[in-house]
This record gives sequence, structure tokens and C-alpha cells, in this order.
Amino acid sequence: MDTLSWLCQLISFDTTSRQSNLALINYVADYLESRKLLPWLAQNVAGDKANLFVTIPATDGRISGGLVFSGHTDVVPVDGQNWQSDPFVADVRDGCVYGRGSSDMKGFIASVLAAVPAMQTARLKVPLHIALSFDEEVGCLGAPVMLAELERRGLQPESCIVGEPTSMQMVVAHKGIHTFCCEVQGKNAHSSLTPDGVNAIEYAARLIVFINQLAQQLQQRADLDHAFDVPFATVSTGLIRGGTAINIVPDYCAFEFDYRNLPHMTVDELIEPIRQYISTQLLPAMHKVVPEAAIKLNHVVNVPPLNDANNHHLHNLIAGLVDVEQQAKVAYATEGGQFQNSGINTVVCGPGSITVAHKANEYIELEQLSRCDVFLRKLIQTQSM
Repeated sequence: MDTLSWLCQLISFDTTSRQSNLALINYVADYLESRKLLPWLAQNVAGDKANLFVTIPATDGRISGGLVFSGHTDVVPVDGQNWQSDPFVADVRDGCVYGRGSSDMKGFIASVLAAVPAMQTARLKVPLHIALSFDEEVGCLGAPVMLAELERRGLQPESCIVGEPTSMQMVVAHKGIHTFCCEVQGKNAHSSLTPDGVNAIEYAARLIVFINQLAQQLQQRADLDHAFDVPFATVSTGLIRGGTAINIVPDYCAFEFDYRNLPHMTVDELIEPIRQYISTQLLPAMHKVVPEAAIKLNHVVNVPPLNDANNHHLHNLIAGLVDVEQQAKVAYATEGGQFQNSGINTVVCGPGSITVAHKANEYIELEQLSRCDVFLRKLIQTQSM
């Protein structure tokens, strides 16, 4: 199948993260097996989702080393969005393909799968690999399972291209994502007797204000990176819940906040001041009323950043194959940092625009698919004898 045919087929699988991706994975696996390749799966604990990994060996039979083409198979929900067409039926019109995942990131996967025959007929100096993951959209949960299986099998690719939509521009770095859930346990009381209670919402509010102050300090640091569209690390509280009734002092409140760190920054730089504020300012005041009052800070999502250090060979290779030579750094995160932390040199480069991802009427331009096809064809040539 050509790229467009593959994309139409991939869009037809509803791989929203809350659902299984096995129908898509098995379809791709069957195709690869029909090409006499040997794909393997790495499943989640429940067994209802799987990563797929396949190797096109080098001409000399080597399967370790080489280059990985990486893409995630899951997509975000369409709930509440106003689509002009069925989001899970590809709609080709006006030079674009409309459908959920068309840009993020089934377009790249389609182009890679369409290139499999060319990979097989090339006289490869090094092996090429295809890695398809699950649950990227909900915290990059699938890639670590696959990377652990790669290590168990003794496979160590040298480099990786994560095909997130970058309009075929090379992204050499991105921020990390860390989300935290903070639970405040106080004591309820009648609202006319507030001294008898510990108001969990009010203590949560004090902590949220402190976190916001830290966020403002991050903007004033000297080590900003202006190659990013947002040159500083950001912190944002996005969810809060608590309380039972207006006349009851609430004994429980939980809120969640999001930390997007620059590659050279650590999680502890933010979290340690928060823990100190909790232990030295909030808990002592709470314990004066209720000794068992507590504040728990849970690290929910941990997606590492991608940095551009020690990656020059791969950067030079990709720069020679894309039209836009400028190297970008972005605020959103990908599985790239996970590959990099496993010792695999990584860049992000793929067709489509991130600006239409996750939105109603998501689309990818046919011209972008064509550019990706040409890019892959050239890349295969660089890896051939």
C-alpha cells in the first residue's frame, strides 16, 4: 500500500488511549509477517495494549545498532468536539486528509510502513527498525515497556527519529513533563466553628499560591533558553477538587499541577522548595489542631526532556535531508527523552502540524505526506551501501 492508503487504514482504527490498540497492532503485524519480517510485541500488564517492534536487518544480517522510526499509535478523544466528518473515517479533500490522528501521528507511521518494501530491497549498511507504542498521550507509558524489552533482547539501536508532527522540521530538544497530585487531609467541622477544623481547601490554596510564586521565579532565572518558544520552565495548576457543602469546613482537597522543565533542569529544583514549605510552614500549623493532618505529594507523570547534547552526527544527517535546516526546540514533550535516556541518539521530525493536533477536524496535508515519503527515501539511501 502507498502512504495515503496506509493512513486511511490507520485512521479507521479507534485507538483513543482509553481503548485497546491491539486491532491496529495486529493488522500491522500481519502485514509485516507477510513481508517475511519478524515483529514482536511488548504488552501492558492488562494485556489489552501492545507496543510493536520490528527490524529490517542489515545486508550482513545484523539486527542491533542502526536507526529506529518511532511513532505512537494512540490518539486523544473526540468527545465534545464538532467534527465535520467522521473522525475515524479518513476524509480526503482540498489537498488534506482529515481524521483523528492524521497529523498526530498516524501520518508518519503510514509513511514509514509504506517504505518497508524499499527498506527490504535496499542494501542496508545498518539495520532499520520500526517502533510503535501505546499510551503516549496519557504520559508516555508504553515506550518504557518497549525499551525494557529491547534491553532484555540485547538490542541497542544507535539512533531514533520520533515522527511527531513538526512540519518536517528537525526538533533537537523539548521540555520534560511532570504532573503532581497534591492531597491535603484536614478535619471537618461546622462552618460556625472553624477553629475546630482544618480547612483543607484553604491550606491547598496557600500551597497553590506558593507554587505560583515559584513559577514566577522560574521566569527570572539567568539560565533561560531562548531557542524555545517559551524560554523558561513553567508550572501551572490545572485541577482542584474539594469540599462537601458551604457550611462544612472541608477535610479534604486535592489539586494537580504541571511542571515543564528545560532539559538542563531537574524535578527536584521545583519539588524540594515545595516539600520544605509543606514541612516547615503548613504542617506545623495544621498539626496544632489535628496531629494526623497530612499533605501528600504524588508524582503522577514523569516524561523526561530531550536535550541536544552529544547528538551532532544525527543532527547533521537529518539536516541534510529536510528542507528547513533550522534546528528547533519545543515546549511539548515526546517519547524522545525516553529513547535518549536509554542511550539512543534521538531527534523529532515528522509530517503535519502540531497546531492541529488534538483539535476537531484534525488534518494532514498531502504535501506533508509527500515530503515525508521523500525524506524517508533519501534516508534509506544514506543507510545503504
